[in-house]
Amino acid sequence: MPGEDLQYEFFMKTSQFLVDAGYIHYEVSNFARNMSLASRHNQKYWNHTPYLGLGPAAHSFLGNKRWWNHRSLNRYQASIKAGETPVEEMEILTMEQLRLEALSLGLRTKEGIRLQDFANQYHLDLLIEKKMILAKLQEEGLISIQDGCLHPTLTGLAVADSLSLI
Repeated sequence: MPGEDLQYEFFMKTSQFLVDAGYIHYEVSNFARNMSLASRHNQKYWNHTPYLGLGPAAHSFLGNKRWWNHRSLNRYQASIKAGETPVEEMEILTMEQLRLEALSLGLRTKEGIRLQDFANQYHLDLLIEKKMILAKLQEEGLISIQDGCLHPTLTGLAVADSLSLI
């Protein structure tokens, strides 16, 4: 793997090349000609939208519960034939886990995080609770806060996984 500096350079040049060609850099590793062509599938994950996965290895999510089906086609079919749900495993997410997911996934997108919606859904006011670190991230040019939204800058998108550690 290339070093961090070279990875950063590749990321920035790729983004600039595609933006110059008319694409929107709407997520760390996703571009679209216009937002109507952005991946609706991925947006469900990023926004904690409920979804039902059907078939072997499919994942589902509702509220604070995530579950996934057997990967093996034979086990999946055997469960169905036995009149059982083909669920291999399930997890119940705590509010803290949901917050961290919403924060890390939201900071991977150009849209970012709507602060009031985040506070309402996850019972945490980021502007109050994370005031010092948000100020530092703004000062370093990694995020911006505008019109009630916390957005990663292009530089912030390049290090998006680190931003969620706030």
